[in-house]
Amino acid sequence: MVTVRGSLVRATLAAVLLMAPFPAVAQETATTQAPRAAEEPESAAQPAANAAAGDWTPPLSTRGRWIVDADGDRFKLRSGNWHGASGTWNGSGSADEDVNHHAGENSGRIPLGLDRAPMAEIIAGFQELGINSIRLPFSNEMIHDSRPVTDDSVAANPSLRGRTPLEVYDVVVRELTAAGLAVILNNHTNTTRWCCGVDGNERWNASQSTGTWENDWLFMARRYKDNQRVVGADLYNEVRRNVWDDPNWGIGDNHDWFAASQRVGDRILTEANPGLLIIVEGINWTGIPVDGFAHERPTLEPVRRLSHTLVDSGKLVYSAHFYDYTGPNHSGATGTGETSDPRYRDLSPAELIEVLNRQASFVTAEQDQHFTAPVWISEFGIGGRDETGVKQRAWFENFVDHLIRTDADFAYWPLVGWHEDRKGNGWALLHWDSAGNRMGLYDGDDWRAAAWTRLIGAQGRTGRVAPATEWSMLSPDHGDFVQSRRMRALPDWDSGARKAVCPDGQRLLGLSHTGNRGLCTDVSAGALWDPAGGHEAVVDERHVRPGQDWASGYTKLQCADGRFLTGYSIRGAAVSAALCAAAPSGRLGTSGRTVWFDRGDNRGSAPKGGDFAQGHYKGQCADDEYAAGIAYTGRVGSARTPDALYCRKLG
Repeated sequence: MVTVRGSLVRATLAAVLLMAPFPAVAQETATTQAPRAAEEPESAAQPAANAAAGDWTPPLSTRGRWIVDADGDRFKLRSGNWHGASGTWNGSGSADEDVNHHAGENSGRIPLGLDRAPMAEIIAGFQELGINSIRLPFSNEMIHDSRPVTDDSVAANPSLRGRTPLEVYDVVVRELTAAGLAVILNNHTNTTRWCCGVDGNERWNASQSTGTWENDWLFMARRYKDNQRVVGADLYNEVRRNVWDDPNWGIGDNHDWFAASQRVGDRILTEANPGLLIIVEGINWTGIPVDGFAHERPTLEPVRRLSHTLVDSGKLVYSAHFYDYTGPNHSGATGTGETSDPRYRDLSPAELIEVLNRQASFVTAEQDQHFTAPVWISEFGIGGRDETGVKQRAWFENFVDHLIRTDADFAYWPLVGWHEDRKGNGWALLHWDSAGNRMGLYDGDDWRAAAWTRLIGAQGRTGRVAPATEWSMLSPDHGDFVQSRRMRALPDWDSGARKAVCPDGQRLLGLSHTGNRGLCTDVSAGALWDPAGGHEAVVDERHVRPGQDWASGYTKLQCADGRFLTGYSIRGAAVSAALCAAAPSGRLGTSGRTVWFDRGDNRGSAPKGGDFAQGHYKGQCADDEYAAGIAYTGRVGSARTPDALYCRKLG
């Protein structure tokens, strides 16, 4: 859920950013409905009940911008959020009283609605909506909460009495996956309370240590390892500013979301469950939401300059959230904390498309980049029957159009809510009252039905997706960035230096003159490292043959014939060693050329992979080449940073 906080001093910060994430009353009302984005009948047909049938083969992985199943067929995440286990308590007053929970909906520390409807009925409702997957939030506190749930909280599911919240979560996961639905585990909050303000849940380590957070993720990933329909780890929800500090993307401190998500993602894959998708949400908010002070919703924009490279290629998914009442520079607050920045609903359709492309959709739209990956819009939503605002309704129609246009993976927030006499929060697609009577999206009076039907039934990419070329960034900015499982299992090959190694199956193709960044790929050649071959850390010119000085006057770290560059090490900014791996006989040619990049970019006329070191000179071998050496100089005024690459033709 979207909300942020920030201010000049502690005493006023919370007030500046205080807001109701899902306002019960629309901020603008009108007597006329917004025009439809496309012609739809007044009563939309309900999606087929079997639309979420389990006709897919886990586990899931990625190919370029697409998510695919184990057969290589596109698996589009048509998802919804079943919230509650991460908490609904607002943080003040007794947690036992419904009035102190968001919108008066008390989940009882477990997925919402289990007091009102049998679990099988709720899941059947999901299938009727046509979704195939569930984002299932949890809190770190839930994992360790040993208090049994109350009988009242599971009144419609008496078999759950006496269980802990985690044990109830287990049953929910089991029943969802038994119905053929994919489940994405979502670490929504540290503490079991409603997200997202100055609430101790701003960061993964706001109310706990980073170590605790990582260990909790390993625990959860291992817990469901044998259930392959648990397909993803959504690492943390809406990372944002707390009272004093902003999160960042790459600075290397305790607030660095890029570094934290990169590390825990690798740990999940290597120590717990290699089958999971690793889902990284962009940064939700930085800065002080006061006119005249810098503030913004970065979302996925930082990915363009610094992207993740997981130890296993084909496992990374990025995510982002969008609601009408927030904006690219608007926190979503009304009154105190409100700025003059436009909200998303204030943008014209063309402006909205431009902003959405800039903030998220570029990650899938731009192919053959180091950041190319699937993007899952894991939260979007709007009020239902009581939402009469023209701008709000138009935004929802326009946003759905964008999801269809971009063939985007998505997850509606939320699926389940309460109602009494058909009144309540209104945001959910399915509501139950205290007597167990359901009010659904397709009961004939919910204006969202036509747009939802258009979205869930939209024609998009289906069938087999061909394997895609991988382009991966190496960023040993603050420490080792060894993304090769093979090298991780071997002794340290350059102790004391920061090391960067391409994922297994890729080779080094580009380097930056300064900034320490590298670019890896499998383009043209696929995997080159001979399973029976070894590696060598080259620290001198022993492999430079007489008469073949490809960088006269420079120190050259060259691989032996039959070996290619797969990594490098640095001390400070200086080159320390080149890591060379053996290829099978005949895969590598011996004719080469020197690519200088000490005085400007030298990446060819149409380089793939994208700008992997923004603001720094870069060199890159051609797609049909491999890098076989690095040259640098120790002359006065030089920092021994890479000046040239030795590029040889593939065999």
